[in-house]
Amino acid sequence: MGLIYGYDIYLRPRNVARALANLAELAPPARAVPPLEITLPGGDRLVLPFTSHFKSEPVDCSTSSTLELDTSLMFDVDDALREYAQMNGPEPEADGRIQIGYIYATIRFESLLHPGYTSVECWAATSRMSRLFARSANIRKVFTDLTADSGGVCCLFDTGDGAPEQVCWLNGEPTQEMVSSPRFPDWRALVATWSDPDK
Repeated sequence: MGLIYGYDIYLRPRNVARALANLAELAPPARAVPPLEITLPGGDRLVLPFTSHFKSEPVDCSTSSTLELDTSLMFDVDDALREYAQMNGPEPEADGRIQIGYIYATIRFESLLHPGYTSVECWAATSRMSRLFARSANIRKVFTDLTADSGGVCCLFDTGDGAPEQVCWLNGEPTQEMVSSPRFPDWRALVATWSDPDK
């Protein structure tokens, strides 16, 4: 089994529509797929330039606990992305951004860490992309900026193997602390820093 690295964003449920709209803004300007209509649990409706299970039929999440999206996102080129493009393509666009392949997003309307928060878990489709996720500062910046712009409280870099995750962004500040560190000896200590999701 290959590497499965990703970025997990935690936010209040009322901010999910904003987070997905912000995610859509990162999509390539031209996608050869029909738009995807989504109805969120609270009734908000969105049209996204993605697929769900590689299909474009409307998705009603009013009675489901998760939403699966197949996304393709654009990133500003840095050294790690440039090296990846040279080996794997495609070439950077004229605006200096690059598309690196599928990024799968699982939205858990009640996150595993705190049921009052929603998680948006964006993970790489291949081991090679997972290594790129670990190396590229610009990929990390996209996900921490997405956390901030969506009113999120926390962004984790998740290696998907049960090892301690790295906290990249917390309550408005970038950081690089591991869960299992003196500051966050366990998940409970990390979640305790999040404010009441209803406030």
